[in-house]
Amino acid sequence: MTTIAVLGAGKIGESLLTGLLKAGRAPADLLFTERFATRAAELTKTYGITHVDVATAVRRADVIVVAVKPQDIEPLLDEMAPNLPSGKLVVSLCAGLPTALFERRLPEGTAVVRVMPNTPMLVGEAMSAISGGSRASDADLELVEELLGSVGKVVRVPEGQQDAVTALSGSGPAYFFYLVEAMIDAGILLGIPRATAADLIVQSAVGAAAMLREGGGHPVMLREAVTSPAGTTIAGIRELEKHGVRAALIDAIEAARDRSVELGAVHQDRD
Repeated sequence: MTTIAVLGAGKIGESLLTGLLKAGRAPADLLFTERFATRAAELTKTYGITHVDVATAVRRADVIVVAVKPQDIEPLLDEMAPNLPSGKLVVSLCAGLPTALFERRLPEGTAVVRVMPNTPMLVGEAMSAISGGSRASDADLELVEELLGSVGKVVRVPEGQQDAVTALSGSGPAYFFYLVEAMIDAGILLGIPRATAADLIVQSAVGAAAMLREGGGHPVMLREAVTSPAGTTIAGIRELEKHGVRAALIDAIEAARDRSVELGAVHQDRD
């Protein structure tokens, strides 16, 4: 079995570990690193996965998954480089960081695959987009697809599209949560208890997502099917358009894309 080390057990790192366990991976095939001893002990107790230091992780694992914040990548690469044997596969889950950064800083021959996942990985419903670096083979990409396929859906995209993917699906769940939060608040304003409003909106969101995925209809067609002439839905949609909600969402996603580009640009000229 392939040994996988996750460097950084934050939300995404823990989500991946949890998803791999739920998909049938044995705890013995997984390793993780974590800066904070208390959290490391908690994760080991909860999942039975071995906590190791970075040097041990990169030596023992076949696949090294980097799941730290982009701002923390430089010291991590400094730890990885002198301990990483040739021929290992490095999988980056770091928003905005190009494969060229890892190839430049890690030993010659290191294969790198860039991934943009999202937090629904925790419930086995992740959307992950992957791109291979200059040294990644089809076999490397297939292995990453297999690993991430156990925790959601995977698509291959050119690396030049990764910043846009980060803005769309990487940050996407936060936008949905934001909208759900606002709709629950609206329910409270209209006199519905918070718990009931939450049930109404969350199940509506689940059902709507299922219709989009399973029915295959265009969102415009699905929306029009709910929108009767002179009815309640069109009255609400008129207010959304009046307040520029569509334009605000487009601007928000564009801003997220720009921030992803900025995160990668910080490291372009560093050795």
